[in-house]
Amino acid sequence: MLDLADVRAFVKVADLGSFTRAAEQLGAPKSRVSLQVKALEAALGSRLLQRTTRAVRLTPDGDQFLGRARALVDEAEELAAMFQATSALRGRVRLDVPIALAREAVIPRLPELLALHPHLEVALSTTDRRVDVVREGFDLVLRVGALADSGLVARRLGAFAMANAASPAYVRKYGLPRSPDDLGRHYVVHYSPNLTDEPSFEYRAGGRDHARPVPSLVTVNGTDAYTGACLAGLGIIQAPRYGLGPRLRRGELVEVLPEFTCAPMPVSIVHAHGKSVPKRVRAVMAWLAQAVEAALA
Repeated sequence: MLDLADVRAFVKVADLGSFTRAAEQLGAPKSRVSLQVKALEAALGSRLLQRTTRAVRLTPDGDQFLGRARALVDEAEELAAMFQATSALRGRVRLDVPIALAREAVIPRLPELLALHPHLEVALSTTDRRVDVVREGFDLVLRVGALADSGLVARRLGAFAMANAASPAYVRKYGLPRSPDDLGRHYVVHYSPNLTDEPSFEYRAGGRDHARPVPSLVTVNGTDAYTGACLAGLGIIQAPRYGLGPRLRRGELVEVLPEFTCAPMPVSIVHAHGKSVPKRVRAVMAWLAQAVEAALA
């Protein structure tokens, strides 16, 4: 008979590739997690993980066992919650949300979620980098932009309309471009997660997408720095109108080339639970979708 706690420990180690990180998320000593995995291997009569000083990797048997093991853990959590009232949802749900969306759309509505489900614990990561959903142990990740073919389950929520903006100081210094042809005499703030690539101005015209190379004075890898550089007069930015709207209305930013915006930016929730999504995760996913859809409206 397999011990479910041992199976859960194995799944967490396999997902994170680390006994140390698995122990942190399980709230248990590393030595205990190691003993649980060894006990599971003994019960199965097979080696599931290859341990080295630098990494933990699945053996062929471990890779074959992982999918069924993850489904078993999810099913057990769902079974445990089957007869609980909605208000009695328990456990931790780990989220990752882009910084600006977390600040503007998600965190202000967290009290609603926790009032409805007081026994839930939300672990909220806010970052603009592309996290590894499985290895970093996230239940739900909110992604803005095109999705890679990653094998994750994705739920499309909609798309943010885009706008181009510059600061009044920038406009006084460089003027307003009247068409994309004028951009050779202008600068953009270049957003690049890896601080690489070449800056450009993307826009739609004539039913087609275009990208025009434009010089840049500064490259950033975070949305707050992106907006901050624009406010400092360092260049034109392209960002969701939802976030720029208040600054445009207050006159802190000026809209630029409104008829030449780039394609709307899709926003999606992704997860790695497959079809067996724990009840607490489903509840948070529904709430998160409502929070984002309100921002899209």
